[in-house]
Amino acid sequence: MRHLTIDTVELAGSGHPGLPMGCAEIAAYLFAEFLKLDLSHPKWPFGDRLILSAGHGSLWLYTCLHMAGFPLSVDDLKQFRKIDAKTPSHPDLTKTEGVEATTGVDGQGVLRKILDPAIM
Repeated sequence: MRHLTIDTVELAGSGHPGLPMGCAEIAAYLFAEFLKLDLSHPKWPFGDRLILSAGHGSLWLYTCLHMAGFPLSVDDLKQFRKIDAKTPSHPDLTKTEGVEATTGVDGQGVLRKILDPAIM
C-alpha cells in the first residue's frame, strides 16, 4: 500500500500521502479480518460499509479497494486526480465501485461498520 501511495502521488504530481501511508495497517486489518464483503455483489444489503470521512485521504480508500479485489486496477490508480478518472481527488460513489459515499475534506461522513440485522 505504501509503495502504491508513493508511486501514485508522484505520478499525479499532487495528493495527500499522509493518510494512506499512516493507515496502511488499519487497512490491512479492516479488509483482511473485519469487513464482511461480497465482491460479486458489492451492494449486498448485509455487507459492511466503509465510509471514508476524510475525503482528502481518498488514495487510501482506492488502494484498499484495489488490494481487496474491487474492479480498480493499477492503471486506474495511475489516473488518480485526473478528470473523468475512477480515482478522483475525493471519493465519489458515482465514479468508483466500492465507494459508499461521496465525501470531501471536511469529514462529512463517518468510518463505521453497519451490522447485519440478523445478528443484532
